Amino acid sequence: MNATSATFELLGDRLTLAVLRDAFLERTCRFNQWLEHTGAPPAILADRLNALVLRGVFHRVPQPDTPERYEYQLTELGLSTWQILVCLWGWQREWTAEGAGEPELVHEQCGHRGPAVVVCWECDNHISARNTVVEIESDAVWSSTSGARRRSSRLPSEPAQRGDMQFNTVMEAIGDRWSALVTGYALAGARRFGDFRAALDVSPTTLTDRLSRLCAADILRKCEPGQQYRLTARGMDLFGVYASFIWWSGQAFPDATGRGLVIRHRLCDALVEPVLKCRGCNSRLNRTSVRFDHVRAQ
Repeated sequence: MNATSATFELLGDRLTLAVLRDAFLERTCRFNQWLEHTGAPPAILADRLNALVLRGVFHRVPQPDTPERYEYQLTELGLSTWQILVCLWGWQREWTAEGAGEPELVHEQCGHRGPAVVVCWECDNHISARNTVVEIESDAVWSSTSGARRRSSRLPSEPAQRGDMQFNTVMEAIGDRWSALVTGYALAGARRFGDFRAALDVSPTTLTDRLSRLCAADILRKCEPGQQYRLTARGMDLFGVYASFIWWSGQAFPDATGRGLVIRHRLCDALVEPVLKCRGCNSRLNRTSVRFDHVRAQ
């Protein structure tokens, strides 16, 4: 399996993202805390945590007060997922009604509140789907069809309206492997049913279902001539999310058969390593220079 597919297998799941969200926002580190926060069945939560430990996102350490039990602490690789979460949050803030109730990203240095902008590490210019090329590596077809079936992305009983980062809407685009790959190939320029079919070697029924779901979520739109599927403005703005996922995949799966998807910046011809910048003061952001504040009541 290539690195891009493996990353969406690991992280493209609502419960997994909720686990990471709570680790960053609430400093959650114990199994029972995640059970309470997410409402997930214990067996499913244990499965997600075990997968994250195996990939090196978390490591287990004995609890100080109960050594026979463990805490889950983010590794350096785990800490680097903060950019993915910030991009997911930024997209939801910009494009969904529920985003207005989520906490605000605050740059500690200048106090600016709101989503960051994604720039190229090499040339420091803004990057988007319009000034980059998403390239499909030659092994992508084989590896995208050789992975295990995606696990369910649903959380059966996560408490509603928690007032923190939720990922409900964006799960339509990344919540299962096929939806994530269809959106990724749309960013790479796939337009026709046959283009997606050739790239993914997915069954016609599954592909039709995913294309229909993405159209219903206003990520894609079906248009003439030739029954093409094109990204909407909402779908195009998922670029920062995908750029962050693809960059992280290279860090997390260096032993994979290939990257699957890579992004090249047209302005400097470099492979994209996305960086976040503050829209207020134009300085680069990192994990320790920002915080999330709960939205104040009006």
